[in-house]
Amino acid sequence: MNQNLFASFITPTMMGLPIVVLIIMLPSLLLTSSKRLISNRLHSLQQWLVKLITKQMMLIHSPKGRTWSLMLVSLTLFIGSTNLLGLLPYTFTPTTQLSTNLGMAIPLWAGTVILGFRHKLKPSLAHFLPQGTPISLIPMLVIIETISLFIQPMALAVRLTANITAGHLLIHLIGGATLALTTINLPTATITFIILTLLTTLEFAVALIQAYVFTLLVSLYLHDNT
Repeated sequence: MNQNLFASFITPTMMGLPIVVLIIMLPSLLLTSSKRLISNRLHSLQQWLVKLITKQMMLIHSPKGRTWSLMLVSLTLFIGSTNLLGLLPYTFTPTTQLSTNLGMAIPLWAGTVILGFRHKLKPSLAHFLPQGTPISLIPMLVIIETISLFIQPMALAVRLTANITAGHLLIHLIGGATLALTTINLPTATITFIILTLLTTLEFAVALIQAYVFTLLVSLYLHDNT
């Protein structure tokens, strides 16, 4: 058990060099790929999940927006598998780093905004000034809408970082309390262990839900600009 509460969020290094790139590449190595005519059950389950996610996200999109389907599904699988691997003992979760999440959110958000200004210039500019706005409120509304536009990638990154970090901290705190109570009060330690088990199960669900929510919000930004 780490003495420092935030030690698990420090980027690991090897020979003085950060190995976060290798950690980010690890989830893709675990995804199965079948080179045979008959797929195994794991590969069939993976294909079913990919088709389900693609269908749910691309249902509202135009043909132009559906060209992003491969990127959005890959993003969902990457974030979900990274979050799940981060729940294992002695592991590092890249999605607990705000810089990593901003590195995903900003390019995707910028791509959707650029796409909107390129193909729907007038509707995109119309978002900055709703119809029927009084003349005295025009400068203030333009500033507010501009700020709300540029805050979207920050909201994406902070939401994912906060949810994953909060879950890890709770598991760390309750796990430490359970370990300390085993030598003090065994019945109380049993109760905290049950709570820890339930919380871990919840974190597995949160890891997948946050991956879906992150990609879904990017998909909604794309829908507004295509």
